[in-house]
This record gives sequence, structure tokens and C-alpha cells, in this order.
Amino acid sequence: MFSYLNSYIDRLDPKSIPPDRLERLQPLVQYVQENQANLNLVFICTHNSRRSQFAQLWAHVAAKRAGLTLNSYSGGTEVTACNPRTLAAMERAGFDLYSDAVMDPNPVYRIAFAEDEDPIMLHSKLYDDPENPNADFAAVMTCSDADENCPFIPGTKARIALNYEDPKAFDDTDQETAAYDERCLQIATEMFHVFSAIEHGY
Repeated sequence: MFSYLNSYIDRLDPKSIPPDRLERLQPLVQYVQENQANLNLVFICTHNSRRSQFAQLWAHVAAKRAGLTLNSYSGGTEVTACNPRTLAAMERAGFDLYSDAVMDPNPVYRIAFAEDEDPIMLHSKLYDDPENPNADFAAVMTCSDADENCPFIPGTKARIALNYEDPKAFDDTDQETAAYDERCLQIATEMFHVFSAIEHGY
């Protein structure tokens, strides 16, 4: 992995996760443990522009670091675009980002994390987009709004509520950068906890 990204990951502290969040993460840990042979996760929030994008990215990287094969996806109940503030936080964490269609209202971004790995492709899409699996996956709900407004998601083996506070509340304020970095760090820490639990058997 890129050296700056490695440094960021090395500073993650899963011991900082509060007990209530550890309890909330346990269904995801259990799902990953029980489905390692065919592991598909779809992270879902309303606009597929912030929290679900962070989660798709960090789950992929955490699984790679743990030596596990994961197919990581994301989607929303509406299509918007990957928010530029989300992308900026990813860059600050150490990812390389590129898109050859920046004038598109919903560009596809290539997110690189290592020289010898294929980039992760991110863009906003519906949770049932053809790019996403339609069976044998866990739907991980990263926001309460999507959780409440998607009472049924076809094809799921499990539905896991893992809500995160929306950094959008701080858009266009002097706390904006800190809020996005905080959410990026939280989701990274929790995804590394999930996949470290699998790696170390606890």
C-alpha cells in the first residue's frame, strides 16, 4: 500500500471504539466470519455520496490487509454523486484519486491504494444497480434514513444496521474538514476492527 496510507492505517486504534459501537459491529463481524467463502457487502445510505462510499472503500482495504477476499459495493435510495468533500478526506488519508469524466454530474472515480492492486471504482448509484449483487450479500445500512426507507431489499442474506452520523451537517462551515476526517477515521477504524477480528479469530 502507499506509504502515507500505511501510516494512516498504522495509527488506527480499534481499542478506541466505544462498547456500544463494538456491540453494533458484532453482527457484521459474525456475518463475515460465516461467509468468508463468498463474501459480498453492499453499504447503503440515502445518496451514496458520503458514508457508504467511505465504508465501501475502507472495507475493501481492511479485507485486503487481512488477506481476505471481499467484494465490496455501495448504493443509495437516490443517485447523486460522490461528494467532493468525501473525496478530499480520502485523499488526506493517503488514497490517490482520478476521474477522466470530471464534468459528468456523477463521475466514476478510480481510488488507488497500492501500486500492485487494481483501483476501487466509486460513483453514486442505486442499491439495486446492475453493478451490485442481486443475491447472496449483506446489506449494511450506514444511515438511519435509508434503513427506515428501505424496508425490504431483495436478495439479502442479512441486513445489518450500522448507522453513522452524517458529516453533511457541517458542509460550508469551518468544521467541515474536521467532520469529514472524523467520519473517515471512524469508519476506517471500525472496518479494520471487523476484519482484524476475522484475521485473529475473535
